[in-house]
Amino acid sequence: MSEIDPQKLPRHVAIIMDGNGRWARKKSLNRIRGHMKGVDAVRETVRTCRELGIKILTLYAFSVENWKRPKEEVAALMSLLKEYLTKERDEMIKNNIRLSAIGRTEDLPRDVQNVLRETMENTRACDGMTLNLALSYGGRSEILHAVHEILRDVQEKKIRPEGITFQRFSQRLWTRGIPDPDLLIRTSGEFRISNFLLWQIAYTELYVTETLWPDFNRKELMKALADYVARERRFGMTSEQVNGLER
Repeated sequence: MSEIDPQKLPRHVAIIMDGNGRWARKKSLNRIRGHMKGVDAVRETVRTCRELGIKILTLYAFSVENWKRPKEEVAALMSLLKEYLTKERDEMIKNNIRLSAIGRTEDLPRDVQNVLRETMENTRACDGMTLNLALSYGGRSEILHAVHEILRDVQEKKIRPEGITFQRFSQRLWTRGIPDPDLLIRTSGEFRISNFLLWQIAYTELYVTETLWPDFNRKELMKALADYVARERRFGMTSEQVNGLER
């Protein structure tokens, strides 16, 4: 940590956790074993982010497309999610971590919904860090949902069409109230967004690592953060403008 200025760390880190299946295949294990090992990576990443003072960590835990996977794998993923939420609840409270979720959480099995709701309620007062799980999430679905919300407001004459702004639209997204990610990490070397936070990552810094998610650890996270800190974020401006603003 000594080589990274804490003041330059991202406020919000998002991660596409990819590679559980490939990790298992390389070790001649079934995919479920890969997901089980992936939970360990989640635990270490959450702990490290909390230790470093990162305020928001969003993990792409289960996409809307993941429902198409074999029923046995989906059932195993739901079981692992329920187990994680149950076992980690006390540690979240101890470490002042608030749990939140985005996505079509109503699609989750009822018992998983109940545990998710209970953990969110029990950690509601925590304000040290927010762990935001994307569950049954899809960026296009989120944007379409926001469009429907905006259209309803227009039809009910709550706003006029010309009153639709970026800010108003953002407030209809599932991430309302959460700042856009500063850094998006994708593991397993795949160069695609996979329908994740499509609106929110307009100016997010992207970092891709060949490391498979089950092997992602504190050292790998620090590499990503060091890379981020070394970048210049211009948001469409020139370097001179940015440097001028900093002075």
